[in-house]
Amino acid sequence: MSAGKTIGFLFIEGLADWEYGLLSGSAVEWFSARAVSLTPTGEPVTSMSGFRLSPDRGADPAENADLDAIAVIGSDGWASKKAPDVSALLHTVEERGGVVGGICAGTLALARAGLFRKAKHTSNGRDWILHHEPDYAGRENYQDVPHAVVDGRIVSAPGSASGTFALEFLRTLYPERADAVSEMRSLFAREYS
Repeated sequence: MSAGKTIGFLFIEGLADWEYGLLSGSAVEWFSARAVSLTPTGEPVTSMSGFRLSPDRGADPAENADLDAIAVIGSDGWASKKAPDVSALLHTVEERGGVVGGICAGTLALARAGLFRKAKHTSNGRDWILHHEPDYAGRENYQDVPHAVVDGRIVSAPGSASGTFALEFLRTLYPERADAVSEMRSLFAREYS
């Protein structure tokens, strides 16, 4: 059993409270992962609901040599012209074989970093992502689906798909733990059966 993997959760001001809980909680409880909170500069941020988050560290690649994966959590701030550039961290994790994921507007950070150039991906809708990044590399790889999409070690999801984002992210990070992911999927699905 693989244990001890570290997942960075990257947050910015106005983070979406519902987008990370299934992934962070499941990763720690079911997979013995270590969850680390990050913000671009290491400064605290406030969620959409008004909760204050004090991160463990910033997003400098040098601070994050231990990350096996990174999940970019949505916020309306990613759609802003003043959105932080976190490409260096995303590329560093990707280049060392880590999982890189984005949910909701967090997918814009992956698009800007060029990580969709060769990867099938999704977001909050084709028109939505093209409105914000009309010329991003890989736009022809967009999948117009309501659930998470995985291509290699890149995971993307619309903001309404935190369940499949968690499942696909963990399936990609822990391929040898397919049984545990399947059990999680069954547990999550009970609500809708």
